[in-house]
Amino acid sequence: MKTKLFQFALVAIFLAVYANKATSHCEIPCGIYDDELRIKMLLEHVTTIEKSMKQITELEKADHHHANQLVRWIMNKEKHADELQEIVAQYFMTQRIKLDTDKYAEKLGLLHQMLIYGMKCKQTTDLENIEKLRGAIKEFEKLYFGK
Repeated sequence: MKTKLFQFALVAIFLAVYANKATSHCEIPCGIYDDELRIKMLLEHVTTIEKSMKQITELEKADHHHANQLVRWIMNKEKHADELQEIVAQYFMTQRIKLDTDKYAEKLGLLHQMLIYGMKCKQTTDLENIEKLRGAIKEFEKLYFGK
């Protein structure tokens, strides 16, 4: 009886810890996709990362350093870059870009660029990476939707 209670407690703790870490989309496949929404989400993440970079730069220039605010903006930038990379990798690369799709290499190349520029956005506050990231998303959007 104690073993079953222990196993139940262990499962309950595992679920409590990891339940909020679920990704934005499943890999069942469920067949429920909203590609346009994911592109909008990517662009929203880029805008948030950009604002975070600007706030970080301003706070670093201030006479009185606001350490708490600086840390919060850095964490915000990191979080949104991670979420962007999650959409690129888990949604598009894993689920939406099929091996036999038209222009597979070009689409994959643009998605890889998004991952790289997302990483560079995490590493720096260089706004040039924002422009490159936004450009790669727009280019991917045109290629993906055939616009």
